[in-house]
Amino acid sequence: MDRIFERALLYDFYGELLTPHQQNIFESVVFEDMSLGEIAQEHGISRQGVHDLVKRCDRGLLEYEEKLHLVKRFSDAKEKIGRIVELTKDAGGCEKDRMELIRRLAAELLEEW
Repeated sequence: MDRIFERALLYDFYGELLTPHQQNIFESVVFEDMSLGEIAQEHGISRQGVHDLVKRCDRGLLEYEEKLHLVKRFSDAKEKIGRIVELTKDAGGCEKDRMELIRRLAAELLEEW
């Protein structure tokens, strides 16, 4: 998984477990692509302090995933729903209506995530 995407996904699931200060700094690095120096200057802390905080956040988010596996379960469910959609495409006759309903429900679930 792409490192930026992985960080963003972990943050989506577990970011609320970080302090507001950690969230602010982490978002600046990951989502706003600010340099450590820019963030340090903006928050009145050292560049090393920003670096250490981001590393702690990364480590913390990974630890949450290791314990809770929410991202893994999300990815697995999304993959299975995609497979359901593919398997229901070739239905015919009266099964076609049921398969269409299954496809629609699967599509709705995918959109929600």
